[in-house]
Amino acid sequence: MPLGRLFPSFDFDGFRENLSTRILPFQRSVQFWVRTADIYTGYKVFQVQVNFVKDVKKQEEMWERQHELAAEKIYNMCSELGGFFLKVAQIVGKPDLAPAAWVKRLVTLCDQAPATPYHVIRPVIETELGQSIDDLFETFDVNPLGSASIAQVHRARLRGDKNDVVVKVQHPGVQKLMMTDLRNLQAFTVYLQKTDIKFDFHSVMSEMAKQIGYEFDFFREAAAMERIQQFLQDNNKKGPVKVPRVVKNMVTRRVLVMEYINGIPIVKVGDEMAKRGLNPGGKMAVAAKQNILKSLTLAYGQMILKSGFFHADPHPGNILICKGSEVALIDYGQVKDLPDNLRLGYANLVIAIAADDPIRAIESLRELGIITETKCENEQQELFKLAQSMFDTKLPPGVKMLQPYSEESSIKKVAVQGFPEELFSVLRTVILLRGLSVGLGLNYSCAEQWHPIAAEALRQAGRLKDEEVNKSQKVGIIRRTFRRR
Repeated sequence: MPLGRLFPSFDFDGFRENLSTRILPFQRSVQFWVRTADIYTGYKVFQVQVNFVKDVKKQEEMWERQHELAAEKIYNMCSELGGFFLKVAQIVGKPDLAPAAWVKRLVTLCDQAPATPYHVIRPVIETELGQSIDDLFETFDVNPLGSASIAQVHRARLRGDKNDVVVKVQHPGVQKLMMTDLRNLQAFTVYLQKTDIKFDFHSVMSEMAKQIGYEFDFFREAAAMERIQQFLQDNNKKGPVKVPRVVKNMVTRRVLVMEYINGIPIVKVGDEMAKRGLNPGGKMAVAAKQNILKSLTLAYGQMILKSGFFHADPHPGNILICKGSEVALIDYGQVKDLPDNLRLGYANLVIAIAADDPIRAIESLRELGIITETKCENEQQELFKLAQSMFDTKLPPGVKMLQPYSEESSIKKVAVQGFPEELFSVLRTVILLRGLSVGLGLNYSCAEQWHPIAAEALRQAGRLKDEEVNKSQKVGIIRRTFRRR
């Protein structure tokens, strides 16, 4: 006999759903720790084994196999658990930051979050917007354009309009799971901080938790889009990047309707050029890539140094290339409003890096509240290298990829004991921009590009005189010239 007949007043479906909701976070936590322990101990055991091999070439081959093995495990964990771990894959899977085997495997996860079925999404949209989809939209594509960790987007057309729009809607129930994932990763990074990498991960993870919490408020995202769009229009004859226009009166906490922008993801630029018969390494292709990077760099330089309010998630899935190499920046869930003291402190650091001035750079690190400890003989040099690796996009001559966890890395030689939480978004943005430049096959310094903007910001704040700007530029050119020789 069905249980419903024995207990007619008991809601078994609700009980089952409530039990599943309570158990799922525990199941995810167990899966995370079992898989992470397997990957971590695999590397620790391998480090012991590889030390017994004296042949350097054989060591490199062994490391490559170990990275491939770990990459497969990391990929499986991120793809199967989804949610927050897709964001982890976006951050870690950068060609300048992680082993090549990791990058090759993780880069495919950028926009592969499983989509929520249309029959589940439809009532969310209709409840939030207060009307049926048929009444609101002339057309609505039930298959999403893309699905990410927090939301998915559908292409549609409003009734009485000729232009298409994008409807962004949150996955139901995902917020609680993402916060569980974040707490687990936070605990693991604290362990790493104590045992392997002397970096203030606690501050970084605290800021990440705050930013991810903001992503669940689409009112905030819509306001950020409008603010950044207006700022870029006010400060340029033509905005360096396109920002989607928000559709008025069609924004709620869980649904956001905005302009549809026709473009291709930046990671597919090389494939698109090849389709059109362009050599990706030829002059025309290189010039197009340089223009793309120039537009992005100008937009971010202005946002971070001039305004302090900036889009803080420039991973490849959020950058579209439109007709004429015009760049569009989408997804404003993660934005940062940098306090003036950090904005100006970072401007000072930008000038120091661009001018190749270690003393000024170290003073800027202190001003920003970055607390370090090192017992190296060449302390000044290592601190300057640390500043460059964290806050500039340029790779050293002959280096194709930074190895932040190698024994020769500055982050291994210099312990970062204190790192301001609010500066993490700048650090992450620079790392993502560096990854983009490496992916495009270009090596450039954002600090050198941002020098004029940083100088203007300091000048307006009364912290820099014209003669100081000119002197720093000349000294920087001379130092870089002699270094190349």
